[in-house]
Amino acid sequence: MKLVLGIDGGGTSCRAALAGLDGEIIGRAKSGPANIRTDLTGARANIVEAARLAFLDAGRDPALIPETPALLGLAGSNVGTYRQQLEAILPFRKSVVESDALIALEGALGQADGAIAVLGTGTAFMVRRDGQVRTVGGWGFLIGDQGSGGRIGRDLLEETMLAYDHIRDGSPLTEALLAVFRGNPRDVVEFTTTAKPGDFGGFAPMVFEYAAKGDAFAERILARAVSDIEASLGVLDLREADPLCLLGGLAPLLEPRLSQKYRAMVRPPLQDALGGAVAMAARLFGPGGGKADG
Repeated sequence: MKLVLGIDGGGTSCRAALAGLDGEIIGRAKSGPANIRTDLTGARANIVEAARLAFLDAGRDPALIPETPALLGLAGSNVGTYRQQLEAILPFRKSVVESDALIALEGALGQADGAIAVLGTGTAFMVRRDGQVRTVGGWGFLIGDQGSGGRIGRDLLEETMLAYDHIRDGSPLTEALLAVFRGNPRDVVEFTTTAKPGDFGGFAPMVFEYAAKGDAFAERILARAVSDIEASLGVLDLREADPLCLLGGLAPLLEPRLSQKYRAMVRPPLQDALGGAVAMAARLFGPGGGKADG
């Protein structure tokens, strides 16, 4: 039985699925982070480990890895030369690296037209029309990811420091956040010295929790996030009939806050990003795919 690997790697984890050329998944596994821009070496190790575990889950010998082609959708692949560097050092028979947003689009819509909004630690938006794909965002935490969990958490820390300095009135939310740091603003600063987007994003649930209680600071932070998300959706030029799939851990929390225009377009995804990677792998490496023997 000829096999293919689909891999979904992001800043939190890497998931792998082993499947036949028909796209039927026979083994799944998960390992550590696989953002190739922030840690190429670590990402490679976690990708290989996830693949190895997927073989074991399927009851197959991991020694077959060098004979198996892989389609990988990875965070960080949309900038620089990280994609090419990784493809050169992976152990698979053929490695094709795409963006994590593209496999999410494939999973959500198949090959149909429509759009996705990835709303998690980071944010990214993608639309397909008449076979043409356009991406908006996905530029990373420092200069992008507007409306993301990372940004929401960062905004909470900023608002808390402004409240501590009496530049703005505080709220139960800012008091609760400061209590996490023993009431010491210097500990907040120390946290930011080494914090990654996921660390900031860990505070996003607090914002939603306190917004549900009517906290003014929480509402202001989330209103800013929703405004940023809708600004990105706005440039996708969506039509009323276009399906819009909201993906990522914050999607269920943010969907009710979107305007009616976008809520009316929301449809459930066909499958997740890993399923999208497998479908792309089966199509690419299967009969007539053109890359089975590359």
